[in-house]
Parts: sequence; C-alpha cells; structure tokens
Amino acid sequence: MKIAIAGKGGVGKTSLAVWIGDYLARQGEEVWLLDADTALSLGQALGLPESDIPLPLIQEKELIRERVGEGFIRLNPPVDDLPERLSRKVANLKLLVMGTIAGAGGGCACSANALVKALLAHLIMENRQWVIVDLEAGVEHLGRGTIESVDGLIVVSEPSMRSLQTASHISVLAREMGLPRQALVINRVPGDFRMPDIEGLPPLTATIPLLPSLASRQLASSSVLDLAERDKLDRIAAKIISAIRN
Repeated sequence: MKIAIAGKGGVGKTSLAVWIGDYLARQGEEVWLLDADTALSLGQALGLPESDIPLPLIQEKELIRERVGEGFIRLNPPVDDLPERLSRKVANLKLLVMGTIAGAGGGCACSANALVKALLAHLIMENRQWVIVDLEAGVEHLGRGTIESVDGLIVVSEPSMRSLQTASHISVLAREMGLPRQALVINRVPGDFRMPDIEGLPPLTATIPLLPSLASRQLASSSVLDLAERDKLDRIAAKIISAIRN
C-alpha cells in the first residue's frame, strides 16, 4: 500500500510518517519511508546521526549524469536498482532521501528532477511493499500520474485556522488530481479542541494529543521513536490505516 502524507510546514507530518512506519514494521510489514520534503528531517526523526543519513538523490550528480545524461536528457531513466542501493535500513524500515522535488511532476526537464520523478514512480507504482512518502506542503510536484497510483493521502494539521485552511487546500487539490481517499489527522490537540467548520477538509480520522515524553526529549534527541505514549500512537496509526484502506 502506498500512502502520501502532506500538510503545512511544522505540523508534525514527518513524525506521523515515522510513527505509522514503525507501527507497520513491528507488525512484520516491509516499509519504505521516502523523504520528499525540503526540510529533509525524516532521518533525524528516526534517530539517525547526520553522518548516517543517506545523501539526497537530488545531490547525486554523478549518478544523475550517468542515468539521465546531459543536454538531451532521458526522461525515463532506469531506476530498478536504486532503491536498495541508495536506501538506509533503520530497524525494519528502509529510508530513502529524495530531496526537494519541486517541479518534478509538472514538465520540469532538468536532469535531477527527471531521475527523482522516475524513482518515485517506480516505488509507488511497482513496489509491492508499504511506501510512505513525506511530502512538502502540497502535492503538485508528484504529478497527476503518480498521485493516481497512491492509495491514500493523509493530511496533517495543527488545531489552528491557518493550518486547517492549508489542509483544506491540499485536500481539494489532491481530489482534483484523482486522489479521493483521504484522512485528516490533527496533531497537538488540546483537551478543549472543537473542530471549526471549514469547507473542503477530508474526514477527521484521528487526533493526536500533546505528548509529554516527546516534549521532554526534544532538546536532547531528534528521534520520535520509542516514546512513552507508543501504545496510544499505535492505536492512532491503526485507525488511520484502516480509514485509508476502507
């Protein structure tokens, strides 16, 4: 199953990608985590030191030149061997860092984006394992053909009007691109939260409360794994997956 996760910057979509991936991996599933966000923080959220985080594909200049060429570039380069070659295994998860891919889905002919787009398409359309893509705030850069092959979109928001309006925009855009199966997750929710009436939002699937153990470790570690609230997060992950599947 292929899941994309989007939302306004800073809402916690990277953390959610790790929590869902970790939950699935502990159920015995093979899971690929794709970092397609400019912030490139998925490896840090997994607890990897900087030296162990794979170089973003977008920066692999020699590889890009080899597969795509220069001048008249190859728009469908061979990529079958790249997932295993470029990924980093973390417990039962496989991390692949794409780098920023703005424009890769919409007619951009630059060499780096051609390779990134081809690899994304390969993983999403042909890979049979779980693939979780941590997106930037928006889904335009994946392109219509790739989005149609994703099984579902998780839109993450904070409990604020600005964040929820961004979530609504992302949701509407994704539906226009052929992705109606969506779930809304609201992160860092206080006990007195009430959902405002905002047109265009996907169905509210889950809320994540403030996590004391995460707050207490943030200055000491970038990892979001093995929190004291893991059982609660597992139940939330299972609920989200069930909603995307149905």
